[in-house]
Amino acid sequence: MDSSDRHLRYRPAHEFALCDRTWPDRPPAAAPRWLSTDLRDGNQALAAPMEPARKLLLFRKLVAMGYKEIEVGFPAAGRDEYDFVRTLIEQDLIPSDVRISVLVQAREGLIRRTVECLRGAPSAGVHLYNATAPRFRELVFHAGRAEVRALAVDGTRLVMKYADRLLGETDLGFQYSPELFNETEPDFALEVCEAVMDEWCPGPGREIILNFPATVERTLPIGFADRIEWLDRNLSRREHVCLSVHPHNDRGTAVAAAEFAVMAGAQRVEGCLFGGGERAGNVCLVTLGLNLYTRGIDPGIDFSDLAGAQRVVEHCTGTTVPERHPYGGALVYTAFSGSHQDAIKKGFDDLYRRAAEQGTDAGELPWDMPYLPLDPRDVGRDYTAVVRITSQSGKGGVGYVLSAHHGLNPPRELQAEFAAEIQAVADERGGELDSGLVGELFEDCYLAAGTRPGSDEPGVDGPSAVPSGHPARPIPVSVHLEGVGLHERWPAGLAPRLAALGFEVCEQRLITTERPPAAPPAAYAACVFPSGIVWGAGRDADPVAAAEAAVRSALARAAARHTEEIAR
Repeated sequence: MDSSDRHLRYRPAHEFALCDRTWPDRPPAAAPRWLSTDLRDGNQALAAPMEPARKLLLFRKLVAMGYKEIEVGFPAAGRDEYDFVRTLIEQDLIPSDVRISVLVQAREGLIRRTVECLRGAPSAGVHLYNATAPRFRELVFHAGRAEVRALAVDGTRLVMKYADRLLGETDLGFQYSPELFNETEPDFALEVCEAVMDEWCPGPGREIILNFPATVERTLPIGFADRIEWLDRNLSRREHVCLSVHPHNDRGTAVAAAEFAVMAGAQRVEGCLFGGGERAGNVCLVTLGLNLYTRGIDPGIDFSDLAGAQRVVEHCTGTTVPERHPYGGALVYTAFSGSHQDAIKKGFDDLYRRAAEQGTDAGELPWDMPYLPLDPRDVGRDYTAVVRITSQSGKGGVGYVLSAHHGLNPPRELQAEFAAEIQAVADERGGELDSGLVGELFEDCYLAAGTRPGSDEPGVDGPSAVPSGHPARPIPVSVHLEGVGLHERWPAGLAPRLAALGFEVCEQRLITTERPPAAPPAAYAACVFPSGIVWGAGRDADPVAAAEAAVRSALARAAARHTEEIAR
C-alpha cells in the first residue's frame, strides 16, 4: 500500500445517532456526582505504580478536596492493592461521608478476594465489570450474547453471595459496568444492565450504579451523549439507578463527551485529576469541575489550592502536568502576545476602577476578563505571571508589568516608546525578559536619567543637558502625575516651580491608580523640544518634586539623543 493511501486502512466507528435528541437544550444546572479513579485506573497506567504510602497521600488529598466517592484499587490484582485497602479500613482512615469502592472482574475467585478485602468497612462499593462489545465477545470470550450476559449476572450473584457472608455490617453499594459500552450495541448494553438489575433488585434505599465507559474513545462526543440519552429513556427502575459515565480521552474529546453525557442524563462522572489513566488518560476531573465553576455552578470540590493538588499528583504518580493543561498548567494564565497583554491590562484597569467606584474589593465583582476565563486567585495562583515579556509583547504587556510589579502607570505614549526599547532588548537577548529586568530597564532609561551628571542644572540655555540651538523661551511640557486618589486636585505650586526651571505646563493630567503603588508616586513629563517630544519620568513622595525629576529626566534624555545625533 502506498504511503499516501495508508489512511484507507481505517474506517470510522459506528456513530449512534438519536434523531429526536433533546440533550442539547438542557445546559448544565448542577454538578454531577464525582468519582475519582486516580488510585485505580490512574495507578494501573503508571510505569511504576504507587506504593501504599504514596497512594495514602493522594487519597488524603482527594478527601481534602471534597471527593466523596473514591475508587481505591483493584485488590485482586496484587498484594499492595489488597494491603492498601486493608490499611484504610483497619486504621479508620475513611471519613464517614466518603465511600470507597474497589474494582473486580466477573470471576468467582477474584470476587471472593475482593469482597473479603472490604471486611470491617462501614461503607464501601464493589464495582463489577465485563466487556460486552462484539469484538471482545468474538476475540476474547469466544462467546455469544447469552454467555456474556450470563457472565454479568453470575458475577452480580457472586458479589451478593460473598457480601452476605462477609460484609454484614457494611453499607454496601454495587456498581456494574459493561466495559467498552461505546462499542457495544445499545440494545445489548441495555439487555445486560436489565439482567444485572433483575439480580440486584434496586429499590428504595438500594441504589445501583450503572456505569457506561468509553473504554477506548472512538466516536464523536455527540454520539456518546445520544447513547446516554437513549439509556436514560429506556432503563427500567430509573429512579433507583445512578447513571454514571467513564470517558477516556483517546480522541482528545473526553471533557466534551462527559459534559454532553451529563446534559443527556448522566448523574455521575468517573475520572482522574489532570486526566491520568491508560493511554491518553481518563477525563480530567479538574477541567470538568472548573468548567462548571466558570459557568457560575458550584462543582462541590475545593480547587482553591490547585497547585498543591498538582504537586501531590506529580509526586505520587511520577508524571508531570503539561504547562498548557487547562486551569492547572504553568502557562495557562500567561499572555505573551502583545494584543492579548493590552486587552488584559485594560481589563484589570477597568476591574479596579469599578471596584473603587463601588467601594468594594475587586475580588467581589463579577469576573469578565479578556483572555482569562478564570481568576487565577480562585485556584491559589496570583497575577505575577499573567503577562510575561518577550519580543512579541507590546505596550499593553509592558504597561501591565510596570503597573503590577513596579507600581508605575506611564501614559500610553510612553508605554509605546518604552515597549520599543524592550523589544530591541528582547530581540538581542532572545527569550523572555522577567519583570525585574523590565523594571531595571525603565529605571535606567527614565528614572535614573535625571540623576546623571549634567542634568542637575536646569535652565534653557545653561545646562549641558539641553540641546544647543534651542530658543530662549519656555519649553512646553505635558505633566502626568500618578499615585493620587480619584478625587484629589492638581497639586498647587507645580506650574510656578517648573516655570522657574524654564518650562511652561501646557497640559496636566492625573493618572488614577486604584492599586496603591509599592514605591513613591511617579510623574511623567513630555517635553516639546524643537527636535521632537522627549519623555522623562521621576519618583518622589512629593508630587511636585516627582514632576521636577521627570523634567530633568527628559532634559537628560534629550541631551543624550542630541549627542548621539552629532556623533552620527
